[in-house]
Amino acid sequence: QVQLMESGGGSVQAGGSLTLSCVASTDPGSSTCMAWFRQSPGKTREGLAAIYRGDDSAHYAGSVGVRFTISHDSAKNTLYLQMNSLKPEDTAMYYCASKRLVGSRRCPPLSSGVDNFFDNWGQGTQVTVSS
Repeated sequence: QVQLMESGGGSVQAGGSLTLSCVASTDPGSSTCMAWFRQSPGKTREGLAAIYRGDDSAHYAGSVGVRFTISHDSAKNTLYLQMNSLKPEDTAMYYCASKRLVGSRRCPPLSSGVDNFFDNWGQGTQVTVSS
């Protein structure tokens, strides 16, 4: 099982930017969907962005719109989440996740409960946005 480790979280003022990283212990493979999630206290885990490593196709949750960008560097086995124009409501623990796909070349829609699709998770990194 590939191990995932997030980093890059921290405290930032509203309007600021952060870039989260998620390093995989080994190459997750091209037939893998990787995604970023977040969870704040008392709320369910929310899917933010997903990317299929085979062709870099990505999609996003409406809640992050054009403020967040997901990308990956295959040479470094690293997934990124660039977050701009941060808001206090973005405060949460952020997680990366992966799922090796079989018979599909697309990540699933980021609908409620999509976290159940992913079977490999990092420990999370905290992001705090102050007003």
